[in-house]
Amino acid sequence: MIRRYSELKHLKTYTERLDYLLLDGRVGRETFGALREYNQSFYTSTQWRSVRRHVMLRDNGCDLGIRGEEISGLIIVHHMNPITPEVLMDNVELVLDPEFLITVSSTTHNSIHYGAKFEIVNRPPVRYPGDTNLW
Repeated sequence: MIRRYSELKHLKTYTERLDYLLLDGRVGRETFGALREYNQSFYTSTQWRSVRRHVMLRDNGCDLGIRGEEISGLIIVHHMNPITPEVLMDNVELVLDPEFLITVSSTTHNSIHYGAKFEIVNRPPVRYPGDTNLW
């Protein structure tokens, strides 16, 4: 399954977007290992820095691009589809396409990679106009 921003943006809630991006604990199945220099040179490149800035502006620095979910700490620009060494070496354009990128908080990033147990447990409840209940 190829995950796309154009599909993700139609999902309204944090939980729907997180479910769309979950990797089922598959992180680390393919690592860069001895090819780490490709990974490191990519993330320090002018191209990456430019597209990263573009995605952060597009998403207004909000977690999963949801307005009202501003990220107060480190903003991560997450590749919605895992990057393999082959993709990074052979298809950098795909890795740089904002269609496959989204801004996330560190906690959300961990949730995507490691599963729901890392999901934010103290998220404020969803509030609605006229809602007078205290938390």
